[in-house]
Amino acid sequence: MSTTPLVSAITIFLNAEEFLEQAIQSVLAQTYSNWELLLVDDGSTDGSTAIAQQYARRYPNRMHYLEHEGHRNRGMSASRNLGVRKASGDLIALLDADDLWLPQKLEKQVAILQSHPEVGMVYGSTFMWYGWTGKAEDALSDRRRKLGVAMDRIVKPPDLAVLCLQGEAETPGTCSVLMRRSLVEGVGGFEESFRSMFEDQAFFTKVFLSAAVFVESGCWDRYRQHSKSSCYVAQGDGRYDPVGPNASQRIFLEWLERYLREKDVGDPEVSRALRTALLPYRQPGVHLVKQLFRRSSWRCAVRDWACVVLPDSIYRRLEKWRSNTVNHRSWRHP
Repeated sequence: MSTTPLVSAITIFLNAEEFLEQAIQSVLAQTYSNWELLLVDDGSTDGSTAIAQQYARRYPNRMHYLEHEGHRNRGMSASRNLGVRKASGDLIALLDADDLWLPQKLEKQVAILQSHPEVGMVYGSTFMWYGWTGKAEDALSDRRRKLGVAMDRIVKPPDLAVLCLQGEAETPGTCSVLMRRSLVEGVGGFEESFRSMFEDQAFFTKVFLSAAVFVESGCWDRYRQHSKSSCYVAQGDGRYDPVGPNASQRIFLEWLERYLREKDVGDPEVSRALRTALLPYRQPGVHLVKQLFRRSSWRCAVRDWACVVLPDSIYRRLEKWRSNTVNHRSWRHP
């Protein structure tokens, strides 16, 4: 890879006239200059098509307007894949139309990939941006996504896939990553059966199963939280629940089960994490019991009851069983 490789930034959009220009301006503001921007229209019916075409005419050597045949809406995965197919760069970055990059995003992440040729992707903790509204009460919800691993280190497969399935790490924000094009193509791109929800989880799980990833401490993006985003729309119509079982997650997990079987991925940690994630759908009763058992107040109540009611010999057996099976915690000291 050259010392200043071309970065192909892919921005997909659908009826995003409120935010699209801000996203484009954040690319223009990059301190790293060797980039191209592919603006992929997923069938917009508002003014965002005209905005994208205007920028493509203004910067013909740097920005390119793309759309599906017949100006069709084909979903987020198909749109990103279209951008990858038309990209000229060795590196791929993603910036959705309602998000922003900070000026040093590309400069910092290109340097990391240059320093670590064994790494296929770099990402940091995405900034969940509620305060874009300018309201102080919204800014109180701003946070960074949970990485689940120590920062500024290389993570080998399949560790991140396991952590995400366990809920110990959050899926990278698409706007936070920089990837080698060879990696994107090697895993088969985005899964086009996922038109919106969990399309990112499906893609990043494939990456985490196959490539070393650098998890950095930098945070170079702003992931705008608003009522028109795909996540909030899905919450509104009942397809997605961020804290409990939901139809979208089940579709993803069952897809992953088939994917692991087709690719003959037999890693025991991945299989165990997937089985646990599927419990609410396959064995809801078992899942409920496990959830209850994790609650400290419930454990305390059981401990108190056991101390008072059970004979000492039986209590000691239970204490030994618990210390060996549930995180090595004592019944007397939960």
